[in-house]
Amino acid sequence: MPLVSMNEFLPKAKANKFAVGQFNMNNLEFAKAITEAAMAEKSPFIFGVSEGALKYMGIEYTVAIAEAAAKQSGLPIALHLDHGSTFEVAMKCIRAGFSSVMFDGSHHSFEENIRLTKEVVKAARAMGVSVEGELGTIGGVEDDISVDEADAALAKPEEAIRFYEETGVDCVAIAVGTAHGMYKGEVKIRYDIIEEVAKAIPVPIVLHGGSGVPDEAIRLSIAAGVGKINVNTENQVACTDAIREVLNKDAKVYDPRKYLTPAKNAMVEVVRSKIQLFGSSNQA
Repeated sequence: MPLVSMNEFLPKAKANKFAVGQFNMNNLEFAKAITEAAMAEKSPFIFGVSEGALKYMGIEYTVAIAEAAAKQSGLPIALHLDHGSTFEVAMKCIRAGFSSVMFDGSHHSFEENIRLTKEVVKAARAMGVSVEGELGTIGGVEDDISVDEADAALAKPEEAIRFYEETGVDCVAIAVGTAHGMYKGEVKIRYDIIEEVAKAIPVPIVLHGGSGVPDEAIRLSIAAGVGKINVNTENQVACTDAIREVLNKDAKVYDPRKYLTPAKNAMVEVVRSKIQLFGSSNQA
């Protein structure tokens, strides 16, 4: 099965009150773990690829790995640029074979964010590629993007609605209280903002910073209108912890397969638990 746009499954997710997971691909082990977990759960999913991961893996390898996963699994899989910073980066990914892109114009003014996002949507739509936009500023650290908690700003519902109406994006990431990285402290998600925006627009809301958010908060977010949830840090932690455990037990281990296999297996468990929590099992 070829890679698909997020429109293959996000409308169904919104209509049926479940969410599809975006699990970031950082190398082959991440890709295999995510795919294996999704196959076991019979779930659609999204490979998220940040600009940092793109530089690390190379765009040709990234697309080839994702296409192999789609072919092997037979699942609806979207290959999605995560937090694309410019029109040029988004176009480079589309030309290379990405089936979905995010343009993150949240660091621009509201009007400029709309203008730039509209340009990406126009170009992407001509290629059958889905687009995610972002409004408000989500705190935390992701690759080279760092937003101080004091600088994080919640999205305004009226602006989020207008943003959708003027850009025509396929899903909208809005800042509602989560943060990139492992969530610390008491979670304070603004379900009222999610619900107000979700009721006013036909596309799903995206929840960034899904790592470390309590299960009940995830369930309430989905009930309010979230249809896509991003997870990366929990997989990174599981991967690294498993590698450390192997090497701490035997310092003489040098074969990468000896520690990368347990790392992959640890990530499979994380992804399966998230898919079950999101309600996307058996939705492929």
